[in-house]
Amino acid sequence: MNIAIVKYNAGNIHSMYLALKRLGIEAVISDDPTALRRADRVIFPGVGEAKSAMSYLKQRGLDRLLPTLTQPFLGVCLGLQLLGSFSEENQTPCLGVFDFTVRKFPPGGKTPHMGWNSLQFEAHPLFAGLCQGDYVYFVHSYYAPVSEQTIARSDHLLPFSAALAKDNFFAVQFHPEKSGAVGEQILRNFLSL
Repeated sequence: MNIAIVKYNAGNIHSMYLALKRLGIEAVISDDPTALRRADRVIFPGVGEAKSAMSYLKQRGLDRLLPTLTQPFLGVCLGLQLLGSFSEENQTPCLGVFDFTVRKFPPGGKTPHMGWNSLQFEAHPLFAGLCQGDYVYFVHSYYAPVSEQTIARSDHLLPFSAALAKDNFFAVQFHPEKSGAVGEQILRNFLSL
């Protein structure tokens, strides 16, 4: 299976590469449109800031390419946020795959939301083999609101989308590559979609 990890001026991409390697998958890290089009699965992970990440994508034409891909596609953390239509982080237009505005957590609580938190999810192949309330690892100061495309939610100051799905696009706010056995199962499930 040919797995591509999108390279785009974001941190934590190598953590995903190593997580896949632990599962016996040798992925490629690329910003080459041909390599991304040919991949059987595309993973769009990342930690960073929305505006600079979108700038990198635009410089390489990936802002136009990524929304047109038809293979299973997984956005992770910043990757989830950039799949929305707009981010409050530096007032950044995003890729528009999902129809949501990424919002900053309200003041009055600990931000970033960092550490383990539980998932409440709908029946979906991405969560096969998991139990309601399983814990995954989060690090984020911005969130996607709960919407009709939400397939899992978590709570930090308010309920937010922990995972979304639309057609061939899937996205998780947490880090499966840092979430132990639960995260490994989610990655396996994505690879078998």
